[in-house]
Amino acid sequence: MINQLKDIAIEKEGAIKLRNGSIAVSTGEHTGRSPNAKFIVIDEITIDTVDWRNVKGMHKNVWNQYKEDFFKSSSLKKDLFVQSVSAGHKDFANINIKVYCELAWHSLFSLNMFEKIEEREEYDFDLYYVPSFSSEPSVIISMEDKLILISGTQYAGEMKKSVFTILNHILPDDGILPMHCSINVDKDNNNPCVFFGLSGTGKTTLSADPSRNLIGDDEHGWGSSGLFNFENGCYAKVINLDKEKEPDIWKACHGESSILENVVLSTGEVDFFDNSITENTRCSYPISYVDNSVPERSTNQQPLNVVLLTCDAFGVLPAIAKLNSDEARKFFVIGYTSKVAGTEKGVKEPVATFSPCFGLPFMTRNPAKYADMLKDLVEGNNVTCWMLNTGWTGGPYGVGERISLESTRYLLSKIYDKSLEDLDFFEHSYTGLSVPKIKEIKQQLIRPEISWDSLEKYQKTSFKLMNNMKKVLKKY
Repeated sequence: MINQLKDIAIEKEGAIKLRNGSIAVSTGEHTGRSPNAKFIVIDEITIDTVDWRNVKGMHKNVWNQYKEDFFKSSSLKKDLFVQSVSAGHKDFANINIKVYCELAWHSLFSLNMFEKIEEREEYDFDLYYVPSFSSEPSVIISMEDKLILISGTQYAGEMKKSVFTILNHILPDDGILPMHCSINVDKDNNNPCVFFGLSGTGKTTLSADPSRNLIGDDEHGWGSSGLFNFENGCYAKVINLDKEKEPDIWKACHGESSILENVVLSTGEVDFFDNSITENTRCSYPISYVDNSVPERSTNQQPLNVVLLTCDAFGVLPAIAKLNSDEARKFFVIGYTSKVAGTEKGVKEPVATFSPCFGLPFMTRNPAKYADMLKDLVEGNNVTCWMLNTGWTGGPYGVGERISLESTRYLLSKIYDKSLEDLDFFEHSYTGLSVPKIKEIKQQLIRPEISWDSLEKYQKTSFKLMNNMKKVLKKY
């Protein structure tokens, strides 16, 4: 099946077979998500449950006409590649999906990202990915008709994110918190750690730690029975991927069914440092390609630590801070980070943004709903929460420098072994955060203001950032 799909992608879709057996593809004009193209149909299921402040709705009469045109189109008259897959986890909660793809490599992507299941008479949802139907991106979800229609773009991430959106909507009713996060455990599969964060904040890189085992890198559920991965694969951002610093991801990108999107090739090899096509170069691969992944993609244990990642482009926040449950809830609702270049169309450089729940584009309900669930889970399981800044120090983007991966991993090692909790803490004057007094790192990481060329500039920048956070918090 995999080889057949690859052969078709190479022969008819412009895919290039690499020496290691993986393929490289181009998604054309759209190299990231198209957030303005996503709609949820307003129906009896969604009208009172979706937070329409954050979700674009489509009226049923418009949807019915669109659906009719879609299924009558010539694009649907050709043979589509069909797969039966499951998203979620059979031992916790899942949905079965029949996936119809116009492109063979999209069909292969579905097998990378979701668990293949036997064909059955009924499915929870049908997903059609037919780029040629529309000249403009369109992603429409109907909860009532159990349909996902994607067209006008070849960016494969639209497929997984539309499925994630559905799970985000239905799982809270089952007492499960859906999360845009990564999760890893220690080598004995104990001590789970949850990493919240948007694309580019370090979820994939930090969770793929050679000293720990990986449950998943992007989308999970958390309930009374434990933690589980929604996906069977990873969709890693690979710009500037370094073989020495990120060996697990590097190796996974060179597997037989791995699909590299929008990378630049040089003499038959991928140049991971070339961003001439996009900053949002990606690779999808089965999670089994990660040597230290957990085959079950789950754990019945509750997490010991929750880490809320932020990429602070303003250079204001300390590298680390301890959060109580109320502070964790607030940080989760605020969802402060920076959109990293290329993650969305038109974003050329990091831009400060606020994305409640660290995934607002995929969260259909009021962010306060998810935040309350998080707080209850944290308090009910005595979980320690941390803010970890993977952004800039010594000044804002363009002036300072990004906090090194080595520094971030050092701080994480101290979270894992609980040694940070034994230190004294101080209240950071400008942010109000509780920061550990760590002597073994550069002091500018815990007191960022000391590395600015002007304390007055830092004060003004921090005041503006904290004020913006308060505005977001007030909204929800």
